[in-house]
Amino acid sequence: MKVAVCAQDNHIDARVDQRFGRCPYFIVVDLDSGDWEGLQNTGTQSSGGAGVQTAQLLVNRGVNVVLVDRIGPNAMEVLSRAGIQVYGGISGTVSQSLKAYRQGQLTLLSRANSPSHGGMGRG
Repeated sequence: MKVAVCAQDNHIDARVDQRFGRCPYFIVVDLDSGDWEGLQNTGTQSSGGAGVQTAQLLVNRGVNVVLVDRIGPNAMEVLSRAGIQVYGGISGTVSQSLKAYRQGQLTLLSRANSPSHGGMGRG
């Protein structure tokens, strides 16, 4: 199972990023093998539709679960249609958020928890 976590940098101990569509990186972890990779988010420079473009990037990578703080409705729709579960409530580092996920401490989201364009201009 592949889990993607919104991150500010390209490593497992990076701080998480609150934004989904405009986070600089995703750390994609294979929970079965423990292997991970840093994935640069190509949607960050998009003038519009960053959430949808980012969601499609993760769909194309075969991600099963996404861990976020905030996610907008358009991105959430793309992930939901692809059968990808989205959990909210990440904080701290990527590794801390993965631990919280494994321990069942994150909330499974059934809908977006941020408005459209909620990540623009925030860091």
